[in-house]
Amino acid sequence: MQNPEVEEIRHSVRSLCAKYGEDYWLELDRERGYPTEFVAELTASGFLTVLIPERYGGAGLGVYEGAVVMEEVCRSGAHAGACHAQMYVMGSVLRHGSEAQKQAYLPKIAAGELRLQSFGVTEPTTGTDTTNLKTTARKEGDVYVVNGQKVWISRIEHSDLMVLLARTTPKDQVRRKTEGLSAFIVDVNEAKGNGLEIQPIESMINHHSCTLFFDDLQVPAANLLGQEGEGFKVILDGMNAERILIAAECVGDGRYFIDKASTYAKEREVFGRPIGQNQGIQFPIARCHAEVEAAWLMVERAARLFDAGEKCAAEANMAKMLASEASWRAGDVCLQTHGGFAFAKEYHIERKFRETRLYQIAPISTNLILSYIGEHVLGMPRSF
Repeated sequence: MQNPEVEEIRHSVRSLCAKYGEDYWLELDRERGYPTEFVAELTASGFLTVLIPERYGGAGLGVYEGAVVMEEVCRSGAHAGACHAQMYVMGSVLRHGSEAQKQAYLPKIAAGELRLQSFGVTEPTTGTDTTNLKTTARKEGDVYVVNGQKVWISRIEHSDLMVLLARTTPKDQVRRKTEGLSAFIVDVNEAKGNGLEIQPIESMINHHSCTLFFDDLQVPAANLLGQEGEGFKVILDGMNAERILIAAECVGDGRYFIDKASTYAKEREVFGRPIGQNQGIQFPIARCHAEVEAAWLMVERAARLFDAGEKCAAEANMAKMLASEASWRAGDVCLQTHGGFAFAKEYHIERKFRETRLYQIAPISTNLILSYIGEHVLGMPRSF
């Protein structure tokens, strides 16, 4: 049974996205631009702040509703990567932020006065080996002094705030490797030029990713998110939300490709008949549809568990893996269905194909998900 509230969200997001159109995203991709107008309207409409409680100016909804928003954005042909972090980073702030931090930031984020768009975790030498990160934060009086480097940090040039993970206790001084890490809310505008250097990275997709260099950056102790030394727990909440929301985006991409492929297959005629009448065209599209819809069911399950405050790491990981693989296959079938036309930018397929490919690598690779399932779900020996 369809939920009327969710269907209203879908309809409203779809209508908002239709105002921009795919040519808007094509031009941004060509010039490596940022969708300032789109993000501003998505925020003003309340869709980018659905997770913020009503008392702070948000809609007070859950990750499930957030997933619906992200899925619709991607299905419309838009690039949700330009703004999705505002949702999943919120998972860390909402669950671990102090009341003072929430009062200071959440109303302004909800109003669009501040953007919380970046998650500072990944490093050049550690990647997803998070507990071995090298960035340090040393307590000196009422500030923490940060030194180190981060890489593939997206949207930092278009963000006012960043959640940063750094080691506050050396690894050889803690009992467990997950201890001794701390999370901080960093004011990006204050940090730039005062210990933070930002260098953009040219890449195959318009994701606005950068390398960050920290050189004695001072972060107020009041900006510590959660307890010192327990930052890994803080980040995990954000990571589970991230995987669920990105899985929803992949479902949106998959549905986008299937919509495009099935429409073209019905309209394109070769040898006097629509190409969709041929089983070699029809069956791959139908299979992709089944795979994408199955992935959505796992997204729903993971989101419901997250919103209920229950453990959901396995479901979040499986949702992300299944959805990213389904969207990639749907993109490949869409390319094949369109033939040579698929490579023309005016058809928009190659742009979306590049965008959805990322998600088998980030925010966590497929192999690491399989390793997690093997060890933590099936109880097999650790593979690394």
